[in-house]
Amino acid sequence: MEQKTALIVGMAKSGISSAKLLYSAGYRVIINDLKPEIEGLEEALSGVEYENRLGVAPEALLDGVDLMVISPVIPIFKPFVKTAIAKGIEVIGEIELGWRYCARGARFVCIGGTNGKTTTTALTGEIFKADDELKNDGRRTFVLGNIGIPITEHALETRDGDTVVAETASLQFESIVDFRCNAAGLLNITEDHVNRFGSMEAYIAAKMRMFENQTEDDIAVLNEDDPIVMRAKTRAKVLTFSRLHEVKNGAFVRGGMIIYRRGCIEVPVIQASELGIIGAHNLENALCAVCLSLSMGVSVKALRRVLREFKGVEHRIEFTRILDGVTYYNDSKGTNPESTIKAIEAMTKPTVLLLGAGNYDKQSDYRPVFRAAIGKVKAAVVNGSNTEAIMKAAVDEGFTEIVAVGDDFREMILTARGLASEGDAVLLSPACASWGMFTDYEQRGRIFKEIVNSL
Repeated sequence: MEQKTALIVGMAKSGISSAKLLYSAGYRVIINDLKPEIEGLEEALSGVEYENRLGVAPEALLDGVDLMVISPVIPIFKPFVKTAIAKGIEVIGEIELGWRYCARGARFVCIGGTNGKTTTTALTGEIFKADDELKNDGRRTFVLGNIGIPITEHALETRDGDTVVAETASLQFESIVDFRCNAAGLLNITEDHVNRFGSMEAYIAAKMRMFENQTEDDIAVLNEDDPIVMRAKTRAKVLTFSRLHEVKNGAFVRGGMIIYRRGCIEVPVIQASELGIIGAHNLENALCAVCLSLSMGVSVKALRRVLREFKGVEHRIEFTRILDGVTYYNDSKGTNPESTIKAIEAMTKPTVLLLGAGNYDKQSDYRPVFRAAIGKVKAAVVNGSNTEAIMKAAVDEGFTEIVAVGDDFREMILTARGLASEGDAVLLSPACASWGMFTDYEQRGRIFKEIVNSL
């Protein structure tokens, strides 16, 4: 049988994992990226035979290619992608590739939404892992996807009966074909990535593709408090959750108790006050996790234990340090205004807010951040390429206690320290992407913690 050729465009984490998987599957592998050199790439692909075509225009590499795997940041409507499709080349993304090589008997539990995906994915993953441990029947849970570990990294290890809990993003769904979620939870949809998709409608449509290949045997979990989410169309059985009122089937809060209801059966879970994660948004995340877990057969015992013990994820309202009576929080995962608003709402102390800290323009509207800041945020410090837009939004909302500083991150943090008093909090929640100043939000958060812990 003639060897097939795969072209991988975009050599970040998902590209590296895709190259390794396709090489293992017998493909001739060509790697490509706009950058002519990528530090550490050779080491990351150790043991893989590949043709290095970094820095070459991808449209020049299409001859003889059977499959093209594109990075999530590459729009499906790029001219070279259209050219490839016209040539009869199949074009997919990393999650589609990973799904194809997972055991067909493995279950996919997927979490989507503009905000809260990482926390809910990590929480749901821990619940399923606790259930695996409790039942001890050989089944395993893999926590993969947009959370930081590509599905392709572990696809070949999966067996029938295993569970893949996957964080899934709109950018990834744009290139799916057969990818199917056995259970899919959609947390919320607010404005984000409009510059990437061209319109809010296109962004919403990409989010909704998580339900596209579901069947009547699957589960769809929707946030009943979000009218856009409730527009979702699916053939799956629908459960909903709400922190504001009772729902017919799904999860809600009654008298402070989290309740799971399916038909006429109600299961009291735990008191909402017992949750290990703080904030109204995290209550929503927990309610989604409850629906996903119990609908997929997880034991209530495992669910209760993890809901109480789980303390959140790195870079999401993460306690960093108390210094001179001031509490520092790392919320670098706050990469859009809505996410930052949720972090502000979770604060219980007067807060100095760090905004910007990146050089990438999503064309976001920052005015809602300053509306949420009233009575919560005593001052804000801003830097990066979105400074002008953020400062204008502050003026529009009458927020005057805002300081713009240069691109020096340490200077930004020291300025916030000077504005904070004993009993206050300093919150890094930029409302912006980190790109252009940092490699990703994780690096931004790690450097924030390093600087704060060095003071």
